[in-house]
Amino acid sequence: MASVNKVMLLGRLTADPELRYTPKGTAVCDLRMAMNRTYTDPGSGEKKEEATFVDVTAWGRTAEISAQYLKKGRQVFVEGRLKFDQWEQEGQKRSKLSVTADQVTFVDGGGGGASGGGEGAEGGGGARRGNYQRGPAPARGPQRPSAPPQQQEDAPPPDEQPPDHMQGDPPF
Repeated sequence: MASVNKVMLLGRLTADPELRYTPKGTAVCDLRMAMNRTYTDPGSGEKKEEATFVDVTAWGRTAEISAQYLKKGRQVFVEGRLKFDQWEQEGQKRSKLSVTADQVTFVDGGGGGASGGGEGAEGGGGARRGNYQRGPAPARGPQRPSAPPQQQEDAPPPDEQPPDHMQGDPPF
């Protein structure tokens, strides 16, 4: 039977991106996102808000562009896939659900130097919607210098991914 592992998140960064490199030189960027949901409490009729926090990992050029242009508070749209890690720490079984980003899109203008409005970093998996489809680009005028370049790249093979969940305490 077929299955689908696709995640789309729209939220704000809760911290500046953290860029590091694997021993083989592949860029890895950790993003921490928060998404808010407003709902009405059925018992009291009161409007309430809850926040969901998600760790996102970007790889390759997408990681480098994200680290260069994103800052805490920026709104981003992430498309990717869920990843479930399990490990043992001090005799305790631990687990963590996170997102591996296939594409990171900068949504707002923020203060990070990128011009938002849909520009972004892309990695892996197919054509983009709207005016961002792959293929020969029509001749255009000069580009804005502050816009990050578009990039497509697959995530590195599993043997190149560092065991970052083994360093420090889990986020929960």
